[in-house]
Amino acid sequence: MFQVLGSAWALLLGMMLLMVGNGLQGTLLGVRGEIEGFSTFEMSIVMSCYFVGFLGGSRLAPDMIRRVGHVRVFAALASFISAVMILYPAFTNPIAWSLGRVVIGFCFSGVYVTAESWLNDAADNENRGQALSLYMIVQMAGVVTAQALLLVGDPSGYETFVLASVLISISFAPILLSISPVPAFETTQPMSLQRLLQISPLGCVGMFLMGGVFSALFGMSAVYGAKVGLSLVQISMFVAAFYVGATIFQYPLGWLSDRMDRRLLILGVAAGAGAASVTAMTLGDNFGVLLTAAIVIGGLSNPLYSLLIAHTNDYLDHQDMPAASAGLVFINGLGAIFGPLINGWLMDDGVVGPQGFFLFMACLLLALAGYAAYRTTRRPAVPLEETGIMTPMVPTGSPVAVELAQEYAIETDLDEQGAEFER
Repeated sequence: MFQVLGSAWALLLGMMLLMVGNGLQGTLLGVRGEIEGFSTFEMSIVMSCYFVGFLGGSRLAPDMIRRVGHVRVFAALASFISAVMILYPAFTNPIAWSLGRVVIGFCFSGVYVTAESWLNDAADNENRGQALSLYMIVQMAGVVTAQALLLVGDPSGYETFVLASVLISISFAPILLSISPVPAFETTQPMSLQRLLQISPLGCVGMFLMGGVFSALFGMSAVYGAKVGLSLVQISMFVAAFYVGATIFQYPLGWLSDRMDRRLLILGVAAGAGAASVTAMTLGDNFGVLLTAAIVIGGLSNPLYSLLIAHTNDYLDHQDMPAASAGLVFINGLGAIFGPLINGWLMDDGVVGPQGFFLFMACLLLALAGYAAYRTTRRPAVPLEETGIMTPMVPTGSPVAVELAQEYAIETDLDEQGAEFER
């Protein structure tokens, strides 16, 4: 752990500041949109546009890096992010914000691809797992810290937007000033979606459904809080609770995942998160219940991302894992684009109202639980001794981070096979 910190502390610090800025702008827009009188559906379009840009950036950023290099791409995208953060309060209309969110999503995706390729280059076989764990922790810490900073300024003014812009600008300094070697950059072409669906129907369906859940948590939770009249402090606590839960539950569920049929665990975790969503929908008037439900929903739904990738890996050869992971990330991105649009429509006062936020998540999570139950009847479980490990990952990472996790899973599996052979 200390070896990883010693070699990559600047990169991890920069990534945490990036997540602080990204987490702050997402929540801040949700609150400011309510102040400006934007409709829930208008805000859902704004939030969805981030994922449109993010998906596009994950596809185009590798070509940009190959053409002009890591440093130039990193610096150029950083300047665009900082500029858009400042422009949000200057142009307070849904169209301008939607365009800004496309740009922000595209740029953050490119920045993540660049930074994560540096992280991959800095890690080796001995410390790759520790690097992944630290990366997940700093990302979650960044988003949680962002919610506290929401209270620093008045969301109806400029100060908090300026703070987000400054944090983004500062985040690049430790990365660019401390990393001298430029890593070789290669990406894996994704497996065809048809073949991926044949190999793991549950993995594909689950990743699409979870894309909708993650985009709701990341984009619409602050909109919900503002819509139901939570105070700024309560909105900050509510949004942070999802990510606190994700940090708490990730490793215990990973431990269980390596010791039982993953389909049953996916079923149980999705059903638990769905039940918590129903509880929040019906008893959410009590803030204590709402906060507890948010911790459970975040804690159970976020590890499903890693669980679904690990489940898919169980049916793949090592050489196919990186290509499959790229396809799964793409499917997840498609779900994330449509998630806020449907969620925002449900949250409209003429349809369900604010509780449509939880209804949407409950439907997706319970649908995943039902499909997991169905898949258990279609083929036998993979024997435990033939399954690989579940590597903790965050849904906010780029395909490069998922490939890094796949490399670690493959290396660990090969090491275990070698140890078994020696015995």
